[in-house]
Amino acid sequence: MAQHDFTARVVWTGNRGQGTASYRAYDRTWNVETPGKPVIHCSNDPMLGGDPTLHNPEDMLITALSACHMLWYLHLASDAGIKVQAYRDDPVAVGETLPSGASRFLRATLRPEITVPEGTDLERADAIHHEIGKVCFIARSVNFPVAHEARYVTQR
Repeated sequence: MAQHDFTARVVWTGNRGQGTASYRAYDRTWNVETPGKPVIHCSNDPMLGGDPTLHNPEDMLITALSACHMLWYLHLASDAGIKVQAYRDDPVAVGETLPSGASRFLRATLRPEITVPEGTDLERADAIHHEIGKVCFIARSVNFPVAHEARYVTQR
């Protein structure tokens, strides 16, 4: 069994000059500044006063889950002889927040639209989704159920 290190750099950018002197004295903004990669500007969830134009941790988790699923789907489809021509996902995650403020994801649904050539065995193409949870790093790491509602578009 091989272990892998995954690294990132998260840099808080929300100090308005007083640091965390009070709850309202600072912004909940940060950058992902991993060396050698583009900077990602982030904020907390807009429900908590975050900037709705920036990515938040919840966005990034559902995006990571969707991207990992997509990459495995493309790999397994290629192995199965299914020629994916386009892939787009609009995932949705449902979360809850307790009166104490503690939050968590309850479930996620991946909703990819996958374009394949006319004549593709769509049952076989759909069956691939159910194999991905066994191999996808992110799907194997989350503690909430992940459903799949794929749509297929065929092209001549």
